Amino acid sequence: MNHRLPLALITCLAAAGCTLGPDFRHPGATGGSRWRESSASRSARMPDEWWKLFGDSELNRLIQRALAVNNDISAAKSRVDTAQALVGVDRSRLFPQLSLAGGATESRSSAAVSITPKLEGQHYQAAFNLAYEPDIWGRNRRQIEASIAGANASQGDLDALRLGVAAETARQFFLLRALDRQHLVVVETIRSRSETLDLQQSKAAAGIADALTTSSARTQLELARNDLATVERQRGAAEHALAVLCGARPSDFRMPTVTSLPRLPSIRPGLPAEVLRRRPDVRAAEDRLRSANALVGVAETAFYPDFNLIGSGGFQSLNVGQFLNWENRALSIGLNAAAPIFDAGANKSRKSAAIAQYQAALAAYRQTILIALREVEDSLSDLKALERSRAALEAALTSAQETNRLTRDRQAKGLSSYLEVVDADRTVLQIRLSLASIEGQQRVSFATLAKALGGGWNSGK
Repeated sequence: MNHRLPLALITCLAAAGCTLGPDFRHPGATGGSRWRESSASRSARMPDEWWKLFGDSELNRLIQRALAVNNDISAAKSRVDTAQALVGVDRSRLFPQLSLAGGATESRSSAAVSITPKLEGQHYQAAFNLAYEPDIWGRNRRQIEASIAGANASQGDLDALRLGVAAETARQFFLLRALDRQHLVVVETIRSRSETLDLQQSKAAAGIADALTTSSARTQLELARNDLATVERQRGAAEHALAVLCGARPSDFRMPTVTSLPRLPSIRPGLPAEVLRRRPDVRAAEDRLRSANALVGVAETAFYPDFNLIGSGGFQSLNVGQFLNWENRALSIGLNAAAPIFDAGANKSRKSAAIAQYQAALAAYRQTILIALREVEDSLSDLKALERSRAALEAALTSAQETNRLTRDRQAKGLSSYLEVVDADRTVLQIRLSLASIEGQQRVSFATLAKALGGGWNSGK
């Protein structure tokens, strides 16, 4: 028997193999060359740990903790590990599969049906079995290409999630700090209004103030206490959100009250193309497009014949004592081939589905780019508008405090009513609360901008 013929044939087929399907071409979608809300220029690389630009040790500690223990990040890491392991599964198909099989049987035939004198017997066998499917049309190579791209997309998703967790932790931290400042403003207001109420009650008791003045003072005090309850409720929500981000039970998590805000860094957005290269969600969308493109090639190979090389070699014997004798060796080798003839359009439909999935991935990639550019523009616009708001509020606060002082002086001289004092006092309170909120929002918007710019994130950090 000529054992070399199947092996020679399969070797020739493998050598003549090709890779079917379209090679990946970048779709060429770009972010343009300019920003609407800022001048576009090359910028220094944003640090991976961009939150350290604020110079706040508590913020650094919280974000490092969130990145280390956040449950969503842990789940995403597991998905990356799964995708990378599946790449190994697909790579294994490029190589022959070898297994060892053995068995021992003992049998007895019925005398009524046996045509041989021997009714009982034993049979022993052991063999190495070889199976190999040469990748003639590139099906396995395309599948590996798709799997690698899918694993890279999972890594991009993980990086995007890390960036999102860092930005959300910073956002909740800045909101909490701004609420601490508002809490201080309201507490000071309550203290001042309590003193005013005591004074008006004393004047009413002495007959030099009417009940309306005392009632108005009490109303303003209770409104300030309502403001305090609102601020405390909002602070509690921010603290609970930080707890979950940091993988802790809200009941076990406490943030100290700090009324100062960290410094506000400055940053240039850079060129749109730089931003798109940095954003992990854009990279993930591109990798999904690569994977979908490779799967079109996998679907195309279904129209061509499959070839399989099979072989087996070992020993067979009816006597266990003679099992390993050379004359009991057994060997087989062969080549199987199967070509599609009629499948009722299944392969054509699979290829059409793969092409449609590629088109969907292409649309998703382009949409991801547009969203990325919009988020940068939104953040730049927010920072510019918030800076104008802060400047206007600071000027308004200076004016309102002067108005409040003059109104109190006039009221002391009997030239203004107490209601005018109440109105001026209320204006000062609202401006101070708004200013604390705006200053917190400026830092929130910077964190949002850092996220929109890709955060300088390096894969695997």
